[in-house]
Amino acid sequence: MTSKHTSSRAGGPRRPRLALVAIAAVAAATAALASAGGALAATAAPEATTGPATQVTYGSAVLTGTVNPHGAESLYYFQYGLTKLFGSQTGIASAGSGKAPTAVQLPVAGLAPLTEYHYRLVAVNARGATIGAERTLLTTAIPLSLQILAAPSPVVYGSPVTILGTLSGTANGNREVVLQGAPFGSAAGFQPVGNPELTSATGGFAFTLASLAANTQFRVVAAANPAVVSPVTEAQVAVNVVSHLGRARRAGRVRVYGTVTPAENGLRVIIVRTVHGRSVTAGSAVLRPLGATSSSFSVAVTRRRGVYRAFAQIVGRGQVSAYGPPMLVR
Repeated sequence: MTSKHTSSRAGGPRRPRLALVAIAAVAAATAALASAGGALAATAAPEATTGPATQVTYGSAVLTGTVNPHGAESLYYFQYGLTKLFGSQTGIASAGSGKAPTAVQLPVAGLAPLTEYHYRLVAVNARGATIGAERTLLTTAIPLSLQILAAPSPVVYGSPVTILGTLSGTANGNREVVLQGAPFGSAAGFQPVGNPELTSATGGFAFTLASLAANTQFRVVAAANPAVVSPVTEAQVAVNVVSHLGRARRAGRVRVYGTVTPAENGLRVIIVRTVHGRSVTAGSAVLRPLGATSSSFSVAVTRRRGVYRAFAQIVGRGQVSAYGPPMLVR
């Protein structure tokens, strides 16, 4: 629980007064309890011993200590801050009314990474307040982590693709990052792609590849000790479908023809007709060789009003299925 007197930095003329006001408020509350329940059996103010901070991370910690209530209902809290003036405090908790030292602890959050904080334990009962010795803790660095994505995905065969990413964590700026890729069907695993880049002041980076020919898994590795590796993202490559409408030999029909790159010989192209939002299959054709890099198709379908598109259905290859451009038949 965080204090009502929140501050990102300790200091200023009012903060010592805030600590005194907080102590007085707790003492007044304890005195009120004593008044309501009769005289307390306290023989002395409580003892407060500040303990070590545990579970310290880049943004939080658990402050510990011991309180001896000396037989009177006692309350406790911790003061903490960036200097010996503290400036912030935890919530207030009960230490009970025992006569022996009792272990106490309270969490603090919203801390800055790699920062030293001063803290101490304060215990209060009807006989007075006791302040434990000051101690310090050092928060940890935010661990480095990587996130990446490919854009666009899918990308048309032979077109540029960019791997965008962010390195998050402490000291994430001006770090060297390396792009690695594993193309479809490659047995070599991830290999470096292009030259290393340096992250921006905020950890951003981008790798742009002039063209991509096959579905490829990418990851990025950041120089650190140990090295930081991103999750894998896949950039899919859609075949490039070029299609046209032409005259057919038979009346009442229209010819749909075109090419698919790269060559996907033996696979099928489906002609889809859409009218008023409803799509139906108008015909299909098998892809045939057209040089070393492309396949061709041609099929005559019944001529009807609507929008026609050729869909190259790719299965088990280094690319994914794709549509050609829409073609209007009136």
